[in-house]
Amino acid sequence: MESRFFSEYIQVLGKGRRGMRNLSQEEARDAMAQILSGSVEPVQLGAFLMLMRVKEESAAEVAGLVQAARASLPQPPAVAVDLDWSSYAGKRRQLPWHVLAALLLASHGHRVFMHGIGGGTAGRVYVPQALSALGLSPAASLSEAATHLKQRNFAFMTLDAVSPMLQGLLDLKSVLGLRSPVHTVVRMLNPLRARAALMGIFHPGYDDTHQEAALLLGDADLAVFKGEGGEPERNPDSPCNVKRVRDGQPLHQEWPAQFAQRHLKDEVMDCLRLPRLWRGEIEDEYGTAAVVGTAAIALSLLERETPEVACARAADLWQRRPRHFLDGLEAVR
Repeated sequence: MESRFFSEYIQVLGKGRRGMRNLSQEEARDAMAQILSGSVEPVQLGAFLMLMRVKEESAAEVAGLVQAARASLPQPPAVAVDLDWSSYAGKRRQLPWHVLAALLLASHGHRVFMHGIGGGTAGRVYVPQALSALGLSPAASLSEAATHLKQRNFAFMTLDAVSPMLQGLLDLKSVLGLRSPVHTVVRMLNPLRARAALMGIFHPGYDDTHQEAALLLGDADLAVFKGEGGEPERNPDSPCNVKRVRDGQPLHQEWPAQFAQRHLKDEVMDCLRLPRLWRGEIEDEYGTAAVVGTAAIALSLLERETPEVACARAADLWQRRPRHFLDGLEAVR
């Protein structure tokens, strides 16, 4: 398909209930490529994002937008990555226990690359705050992330370091007042081309959208679910429905709640509890279940295990976690 004038895509999306239609995957790819090239006028960009937001992006549109976003990223360094882990929501009720789940996998040999935002909504705790409490820092570049992965099997980068342009598009939320399709796109970036991807959603239906978009993109292995606060973190108080792609085929898994009664939200979001739980200095029923439960979903994805086997395996890894692993991470900062 030849590139269109950007105004034509606005017309397609904005012709009213009877005249509008979804963009094709190729049209969405071209539209996003134009946006990322900097050739689109600000008023056009705002109209495009909000028209798509109102109707909600289709799987084909997401696939096209992701194609262009991935194509805009720098060539990744030559490092094998097992799991791409997106973290864009932030936590406001419970600590970001999923960071410990990622480190649990890393401590047992799986290479995990996490990316997300450095901050945003007041009152929420984001990954960089958790990492700081653990004595870690984000990588400033993809090459530094590759070094971190080789040294400790884990790396985190903020989106503004991965792609300042995409971060700028996310930042438009404060101007427009609403999330945009870009919030869906960045979760599927997979900047280091990991063999599998784990992501969380908050709004109902977006798990289906991510799953269908991954199938259109040819992504081989993916797990997406409604996580606590919208992060890829299993809420042990609720059943968890995981939409999967395995070897390019759709799959659905149901994970039961781990507790009969719900836990109260944290009164104080103290990230220093993260390293203390890892080292066995404190006990936290909810936190431990969230770490182990999240790691189980990731292990089911990586090792092709059933939920039952993955849960038992994750619990065993937690019991055998190297208590001094965090000290080793601090030493190679």
